[in-house]
This record gives sequence, structure tokens and C-alpha cells, in this order.
Amino acid sequence: MIGKLLAARLDQMLRQQLDDGSGRPLDFSQPVGEPALVPADSISWQVFANPVSLVIGGITAVLLELAEPKVRSGVWDHTTFRTDPLKRMRRTGMAAMVTVYGARSQATRMISGVRRMHEKVRGTTPGGIPYEANDPELLRWVHATAAFGFLEAYHHYVRPLDQTERDRYYAEGAPISRLYGAEQAPETERELMELFNATLPQLEPSAILSEFLGIMESLPLLPRPLRFMNKTIISASVELLPPEIRMKLGLRERLPAAAATKILRFIARQADRLELESSPAVQARKRMNF
Repeated sequence: MIGKLLAARLDQMLRQQLDDGSGRPLDFSQPVGEPALVPADSISWQVFANPVSLVIGGITAVLLELAEPKVRSGVWDHTTFRTDPLKRMRRTGMAAMVTVYGARSQATRMISGVRRMHEKVRGTTPGGIPYEANDPELLRWVHATAAFGFLEAYHHYVRPLDQTERDRYYAEGAPISRLYGAEQAPETERELMELFNATLPQLEPSAILSEFLGIMESLPLLPRPLRFMNKTIISASVELLPPEIRMKLGLRERLPAAAATKILRFIARQADRLELESSPAVQARKRMNF
């Protein structure tokens, strides 16, 4: 009974998130037989299939993005995060789904469009530092932090991944990051940690981080019966940050209550067992005849 109710609610949520503006969700089952940029037997296909852990990890990723001053200015000044955060989150989620599960021709077309759009994004931070969205170093940080957030949420709330699987996941994502313009994307967890350590001195606290978390608490992160989990999701997202980064940003420890963590993990693991009709992973497997 719980599984059926969760499936129906998550399916409805996915349909809304994957609406391409036409009033109907994007179809990942076409064109038949065309492979994705990432193989179907990849760790990435497992990680990105879970709608619950993606929400948790997505918030972690944005916190890390906003910690870097140039990325923060680019995101906050040139996107709809403040005026229409739900639309911004859906567009970001759509891009991730197309990148991982979309047919190769569809994904490369979308990536080219994103790069063209980024050409127009440039400015100066409040501290007087110029930035450009297509700067390879900034793109490297954005893609690395997104990869980290999604992996850690899956690892903590769905299924623990061993070191081989974790390194394989980063190796799968590196070539795609390069398509977006992110040079020298981490290909192992060790390389990711080296990037985090090298970038740590540039990270800084900001009132925008608290503003972002407040916005997230007000959004429908999960379907209506599960909205009571919003604060737990926010706390879980903050706790996934590396401790030294969380301290540098001035974010207080927000350990979710043990009972709430248990419920969140139960929901995420239940979601992982569902074959949702609107799921990009399910549709992509049909496209590939799996």
C-alpha cells in the first residue's frame, strides 16, 4: 500500500519536473536504439534513477556551488533562483536527466545549447572579481560538486557504494563534464578531494547560503504526503558537506533526528525499488531494449 501510494506521488512529481514546456514530460524512450552518453550498466544510471536522493544531493551541490564567490554571483545574479526557484531546480534536474539518460544526439544538442547560454553570463562579484560562466575552472567546480552531492546522498540514503564503485562513478562523469567545458574534471574520488582541498581557501560564508536554505524549506521538495520531511532533507543535505567546508561556510551542524533519518532512508530505498512510468531511467531502458 505504501509502495503504491509513493509510486503514484513520485510519478506525478517526475512528470511535472520533466515537463519541457509543452505540457507533457520529455520522452526518454525515443529514438529507439540510440545509446546515451553514459552506458546503461553504469553506476551513474543507478545514482540518478533515485528521485529522493537526487533532491538531497542536489541541495548539497548547490550549497557547494554558492560557496565559491564567482559561481555564487553567476547563479544568484543570472538565474531565477530568487524569483522562481522551483523552475530553476526543475531545469537543472532536466539537464541532468538528459545528460545521463537521453539519447546521445539529444544530450549533445542540449549541452551545446547550455554552453551558448553560458556565453552570455558574465559579471563582477561584490568583491570586484570578474567572472564568466564558461570559465573552465568554474565549470570544473560546478560539475565536481554536483557529482559529489548526488553520489553522497545515494551512498548515505539508498545503498552504500564501495571505493571501486565510487571511483567508477567519477570516471563516468568526467568525459561529460568536458563536453560542458569543464577541463580536468576529477576521475577518481581522490582527485575530487584534491580539488576540494585546493579550492577551500577560495570558499567563503555568505548570507545567500541561508537565504537559499530558507527558499528550499518552503518548496515542495517531495510529494504532498511527504512534505513534513522538508526540514529533515535540508539537514541531511547540510550534513553531507565535507566538515571542513561546512565549518568554513559557518553552517551549523544540523544532524537530523535518528527517527527522521530512518524515515528518510526508508523512503529513498522504497523509491529505488519502484518502476515509475515517467522515470527517465525506465524509459531509457525501453529505448535500449533492456
